[in-house]
Amino acid sequence: MQSTRRLLALFIVLLISSKVISQENKSFGITFGGFVKTDIIYDTREVVSLREGHFLIFPVNDKKDATGKVVNDRPSFNILSIQTRLTGKITAPDVLGAKTTGVIEGAFFGNVEGDINGFRLRHAFVKLEWSSSSILVGQYWHPMFIVESFPDVVSFNTGAPFQPFSRNPQIRFNQKFGSVGLTAIAYSQRDFSSPGPQGNSSIYLRNSSLPALNLQIAFQTNGFLFGFGGDYKILKPRLVTEKNYYTDETISSYAGFAFAKVNSGDFTFKLEGVYGQNLNDLVMLGGYGVSEKANDTGVEKYTNLNIYSVWSELIYGKDIQFGLFAGYTKNNGANNNVIAPYARGFNIDYVYRVSPRIIVNSGKFRIATELEYTSAAYGTPDTKGKISNSEEFANIRLLTGVYLFF
Repeated sequence: MQSTRRLLALFIVLLISSKVISQENKSFGITFGGFVKTDIIYDTREVVSLREGHFLIFPVNDKKDATGKVVNDRPSFNILSIQTRLTGKITAPDVLGAKTTGVIEGAFFGNVEGDINGFRLRHAFVKLEWSSSSILVGQYWHPMFIVESFPDVVSFNTGAPFQPFSRNPQIRFNQKFGSVGLTAIAYSQRDFSSPGPQGNSSIYLRNSSLPALNLQIAFQTNGFLFGFGGDYKILKPRLVTEKNYYTDETISSYAGFAFAKVNSGDFTFKLEGVYGQNLNDLVMLGGYGVSEKANDTGVEKYTNLNIYSVWSELIYGKDIQFGLFAGYTKNNGANNNVIAPYARGFNIDYVYRVSPRIIVNSGKFRIATELEYTSAAYGTPDTKGKISNSEEFANIRLLTGVYLFF
């Protein structure tokens, strides 16, 4: 809570002093923007979510009382304004012949459930741009969150768990060769982290002593974008076993992804696919698990849980905009036996979502309504985490968002 107050105080100081600084030195300044947003939410069923249901992931399985009656297949309602956001865009004198900019951005989403309404850091980075290359250092979207092509849904989940969703401290280098761009990123974890023996934490990536790595190539021309890439990370879940023995076991994970976007006048089409291992830290299904455990020392070996995901979106219009999002993700289990999972949705076979929306823009005011149908198929995992005898449970979310941009 104290860190939240300090961050908010920093924004206030910057806001008050920004005009004075820009007047004294025209090569340096900060411009503030953002939006006020209120979400009105109605669900037909209990859901797996963050921040009092605001960030919906998927519906929960049946929960039954002592008599066998289902207790969670009932509607709920909420109104929240925690997505309200402040963004400071910084300009500075050129460095090494590069245009120098920075961003600091926060929202009132909080860092954990008990910190709801708390002011938290979203983005904070410095960017140096030359004519055909750039370097970004700081906290920004995960490399698999493609800023040029992501779901424009009303819901704050932004397409999760089908679309990778995370913000990470990173070093990002981009080199352009005409219409082709090559991007290489080394990153760590902070607010979005992997699960393990100590719960969700960045400690498992930090203890591996190596950053996660990402490489991607994109081709962009008038109205068309296509790209693909790969991601790699190593986790070290334990330094010492439960029986107090030294261990150096790690789990290495890979992911591949491809994306495309077509824009023609008022019409936009987007498509993305992901196939990967241990993607829990991206608010997706899966993770990893313990595959072997020594009886005498407690030393564990690990195996990845594999998933794939695909989503698509159609958008038409500007001042009055119609959109349709559809996503599907599938649990493919592990290559080895899983005796203890560190995973999201370990007993889920697949999840799909269809969500139509309409958005009305008038100047800096926006009102948007979305109907989000999400279904999760719960079943019984076998020894390798593959699901059988699944049954679907669905939630319908009616969401209305009211925005004022500034």
